[in-house]
Amino acid sequence: MARYTGPKWKISRRENFSVFGDDQWKKRPTLPGQHGTSRGRTSNYGIQFREKQKVKRMYGMLEKQFSNLYKTASKATGDTGIKMLQLLETRLDNVVYKLNLAKTMNQARQFVSHGHIFVNSKRVNLPSYHITVGDEISYEPSFEKSDIIKIIKEETKSRTVPKWIENSKVVMVPTRDMIDSSIQESLIVEYYSR
Repeated sequence: MARYTGPKWKISRRENFSVFGDDQWKKRPTLPGQHGTSRGRTSNYGIQFREKQKVKRMYGMLEKQFSNLYKTASKATGDTGIKMLQLLETRLDNVVYKLNLAKTMNQARQFVSHGHIFVNSKRVNLPSYHITVGDEISYEPSFEKSDIIKIIKEETKSRTVPKWIENSKVVMVPTRDMIDSSIQESLIVEYYSR
């Protein structure tokens, strides 16, 4: 399984957005690189590309995975941008993170790939597994008793769980108003429809 293992703050600085949920990257106000300044006005293509990169990195995906997900969304009926966001939101690693079963998206992906997460009482170790309405997500019983889970529950108790998840169960497909409003999905659709 391929994943990004490089510097995390540099990504947040490049996107000018807290991709990994922390604000420590703001220590340096400039873009990464030798000179750290932008080179004038950004083209439409550049704006679309930056939005695609931001969303791709927010969900911890690589380019091939993200483009395949877009192709799946474009074949579905309805608005392609909203369908793409719904597919991103209902990935197992994202649902584990939104349920506060992990502190970060990377930790959620690790829990899933190491087999610590059950979906409907069955072990699933694919972070890209698509969750449907009615699926129930939980820890593996012996893993739930570990000390790390107590720490995670303590640190994530202030985070709210989205409305489309209740009692560790997906009750509905997320609508656009339930998904991060900073994402401009129309720019991503325009980027891929070139």
